[in-house]
Amino acid sequence: MNINNIPFNVINWSDVDPVEYHGITGTALWRTKNFGDIRIRLLEYSPGYSADHWCSKGHIIFCFEGELITELADGRKFTLTPGMSYHVADNSEAHRSSTNIGAKLFVVD
Repeated sequence: MNINNIPFNVINWSDVDPVEYHGITGTALWRTKNFGDIRIRLLEYSPGYSADHWCSKGHIIFCFEGELITELADGRKFTLTPGMSYHVADNSEAHRSSTNIGAKLFVVD
């Protein structure tokens, strides 16, 4: 990732309007800021959320509340709890997310 041509900026995430997306079950609220090729998001997954797709986008994800379960296409599963993160490259390992109790995440992709 090259971070270029982005001036210093402070974001008050409560001022960023959320967009709601529906999973197979539950909902995801995305608060998104785009800076050229870089997207940063504050995500909130409702309890019982399950993604409706496999994702091949690269991410850096930090969990600061709740619990996120990430399943890889090869069947491996990983659980993030507060203070944990994961990273994956573009087009390297398809993954999908779910949560039983809900989760709040900070994502850079």
